[in-house]
Amino acid sequence: MPTAPHVEIHFEASATVRDVVIGMADGLTVPFALAAGLSGTVASTAIVVVAGLAEIAAGSIAMGLGGYLAARTDRDHYLSERAREMRETVEIPEKEHEEVAEVFRGYGMAEKDIAPVVAAVCSDQKRWVDFMMRFELGFEEPDPQRARNSAITIALSYIIGGLIPLTPYMLVSRLYAALEVSVAVTLVALFVFGFVKGKLTGISPFRGGLQTVGIGGLASAAAYGLARLIS
Repeated sequence: MPTAPHVEIHFEASATVRDVVIGMADGLTVPFALAAGLSGTVASTAIVVVAGLAEIAAGSIAMGLGGYLAARTDRDHYLSERAREMRETVEIPEKEHEEVAEVFRGYGMAEKDIAPVVAAVCSDQKRWVDFMMRFELGFEEPDPQRARNSAITIALSYIIGGLIPLTPYMLVSRLYAALEVSVAVTLVALFVFGFVKGKLTGISPFRGGLQTVGIGGLASAAAYGLARLIS
């Protein structure tokens, strides 16, 4: 009797989702807090829009640069550790052989089975170093384009997130009416954002949406209160 093939589906874009979350979360909360804070101190929505757009531009650049530097640091660290492992396989091969054996002992392999496996792993230096990087140090080789992609993803997510609470001020002329619409739109956007994030990462979408609304709402309220206090 034929059986259906077993297919495993794993989510493999966690780094990209993390960048979107970072950019979108800040984009939804910071410009909203600025716009809301200004709503109590200025008389025109035009001033709020100009200030909000300036903040989105500065914030997206700063966040994108932060993502770039973080990803570049991760890659530099990986390359530094890999170079060190390469040197050690040449300078102290006996110790490195033993470290490979220790990895397999951790999986419960018998000593008589370990020796040929270690010999096979260590017969090629690249494979040997790849093994040590992954199983001894727990490093996966970073994508060479990760820094650039991270910067672009975070910056664009910040811009998109920031425009959501700011758009009502572009469309509604009365200041407090624009604020009310901005609050409603931002809360809906936070829920949708959390819902989609939950679908992508495998958690309950509704739970993800409610969590994001709760966390984002608290962050926005705190930022709004601080902005009003300062102003």
